[in-house]
Amino acid sequence: MRCPRPVYPLIGLFALIACGGATGSSATPTPASTGSQAQTACSPARSQAQSTPGSTTPAPAPGLSVAGGLHIQIIAHVSRARELAILPNGDLLVATGGSNVDLLPLAQNSSGIPAAHTFITIADPPDSGIAFSTAQCAIYVAGGHGVYRIPYSKGDQRAQSTPQLIASIRTGSVAPNSDGDVHRTASVTFSDATRVLYASVGSSCNACAEVDPTRAVIEQMTPAGGGMTTRATRIRNAIALTADPASGQLWAGDAGQDNLPSGHPYEFLDDVSTHAGVADYGWPNCEEDHVAYTQGAQCGTTVAPSIEFPAYSTLIGATFYPQHPSGANALPASYRGGIFVTRHGSWHTPGGCNVVPEVDFVPMHGDVPAIPVSWSDPTKQWQPFVTGFQPGCSSSTRIGRPTGIAVGTDGSLFVGDDATGAIYRVRP
Repeated sequence: MRCPRPVYPLIGLFALIACGGATGSSATPTPASTGSQAQTACSPARSQAQSTPGSTTPAPAPGLSVAGGLHIQIIAHVSRARELAILPNGDLLVATGGSNVDLLPLAQNSSGIPAAHTFITIADPPDSGIAFSTAQCAIYVAGGHGVYRIPYSKGDQRAQSTPQLIASIRTGSVAPNSDGDVHRTASVTFSDATRVLYASVGSSCNACAEVDPTRAVIEQMTPAGGGMTTRATRIRNAIALTADPASGQLWAGDAGQDNLPSGHPYEFLDDVSTHAGVADYGWPNCEEDHVAYTQGAQCGTTVAPSIEFPAYSTLIGATFYPQHPSGANALPASYRGGIFVTRHGSWHTPGGCNVVPEVDFVPMHGDVPAIPVSWSDPTKQWQPFVTGFQPGCSSSTRIGRPTGIAVGTDGSLFVGDDATGAIYRVRP
């Protein structure tokens, strides 16, 4: 096989793995060089482990409703399913709250979906963030203390080489006198349009001044992890992370702090790329429309996000739906170009009720929300899409909590659930 001409310099091992030359799988990550490379197509796997044929038939998702006359099914179960990533052949990667990344083969099939199996094990739990780059033919995983790169050939059923530790996160200590609300997850997304890799890292507390510069931030780096710099700071826990495939703009959804006045702070989804330099989201002193929540805080230069959600929504996943989907299961035109967001719901009971988990849809015009932000009503800009996860006021009635979300190559929408392990599929 001839290796495509690189856009970036190739260094050492990366020249080999870009063409699928590295083989053998290992659970022990190894540091990678800081070189970068790009690839325009993922070559087929030379050999791949075969999955057990059709052991799961898609089934209805009892209790759940989806808007627009669409249908939702349960197609598999993966324990502690978190972020999702679709692969070029329609297989689905599922990150978990443990050390495994699972693969669900043939996730787009109408029937006969094989059971999920371990794609790779990385001993840096929770390995909850995952992204795939078509340009790099690579899978990126965010663990508790590192970002890892796994070369991919189309059709791989298991990783064919050792995961490469390309960037370190949470390199320092938790904040002094931490309140104990330590967030352990990290998320990743890759912009094929700009060839930039992003990683978001949760804070070490509910409200504090961090001493570790790699916490409560979004970092950006080259495809191979080089030149890591901070893109956004004082952003408490930006679990939902995605790039607009058309423009390359970076979007982040944040889980807000506790113990503020009832109904605050609003949680948000924002286009990080619109803010020059290092975007300062102001946590824990400033929230919403430059509102100071600590005495004497200077909030004039902090970010006022472009899309707002109710407090305690806990945004976990976000993805853009293609403007021009070509697959047989494309959603109706009203959803094209918009953003789907998963809300995990709350453990709080503001006003006596837990905030419900659900999947929501935000209509967009490019990278601008179709409905401008309302600072008096955080429900104006989006609409419920999948509902029924909590048929009542109490979390004790919950039948699921949505997490990761991804769009299939055929237009289907996939949603993870870390409460039940269900993998849902939405299509016409």
